[in-house]
Amino acid sequence: MLATTALVLAWIVSVAVVAMGVNNLLRPQVLAGFGIPGTHADDPVLRSWLAVKAGRDIGAGLMLVAAVALGTAPLAGWIMLAAVVMPVCDALVVLRAKGPRAAAYGVHFATAAAMVVIAVLLLLA
Repeated sequence: MLATTALVLAWIVSVAVVAMGVNNLLRPQVLAGFGIPGTHADDPVLRSWLAVKAGRDIGAGLMLVAAVALGTAPLAGWIMLAAVVMPVCDALVVLRAKGPRAAAYGVHFATAAAMVVIAVLLLLA
């Protein structure tokens, strides 16, 4: 039961990261700085950086999908744990830019915490 729950949660996170990346690539105005103040979706420089972030999210999500689909639960757990660095860094970027703490803690750090829990469940499965 633990293994099934862990794998379902890992699938959800993996597919969500890919979907978020694709959505942000197609509609960067939705992301609009992901918590960085003073950014505007119509800024071509910001849109370029958001496209870079979208590509990173798609690639990271596909790596998680591959690990969950083709690997063992512990392998998927280690990869999920390694991927935690991305939302943690995103949160630190928002905080460093004096962005909304709600975005840093409620979105980025919360995502990192959920990923750690899922990784531990996969490692225990």
